[in-house]
Amino acid sequence: MATVAPARLPAISSLSGLSLAQQTEILDLLFEPSPSIHELLLPLFRKKGEFASYDDFITEAHAVFSTLRTDSSPTSSDEYPDARAKLHSILGSHPRLGAKKVESAQSAAEQAQLQSGDGSELAALNAEYEKTFPGLRYVVFVNGRPRPVIMENMRERIARGDISLEEQEGIQAMCDIARDRAAKLQRV
Repeated sequence: MATVAPARLPAISSLSGLSLAQQTEILDLLFEPSPSIHELLLPLFRKKGEFASYDDFITEAHAVFSTLRTDSSPTSSDEYPDARAKLHSILGSHPRLGAKKVESAQSAAEQAQLQSGDGSELAALNAEYEKTFPGLRYVVFVNGRPRPVIMENMRERIARGDISLEEQEGIQAMCDIARDRAAKLQRV
């Protein structure tokens, strides 16, 4: 059941006092709806006075997501056997670029310019990306860049073929998107 998004984010200092449902809604606004994101980041809201700004919170989220990369490396212990799967589910919470059905209002607005024209080439690139990097979804901070620029970036990343760098870039893109969303939702 979808909730109506608030018109603006509450003060960062108020997060620890909000209900679990309100905290979850804020995470969904900043990132995308994801049980794994909720599991990992909701405990951060309970640290009263921990964050001076949403930027500080997103920096901490970046560190948490990056830990999943470290914990899933071949040299790590078996303490976190599902770390890579959890990271991939987090990155996979973002809609495919150019998808016709996008549930998040934020993602729909961010990808609006990618919706024009024939989407078959972008769909083919999404499929090639996901075949090259099983379990991952291409995540990029579109930031107003035109479709050809985004598609070229996608081709370059596919050709590079480095899943570790893809995980790293996906985490960075998610956090860049979250920072942009936070800035916009605080100005409303």
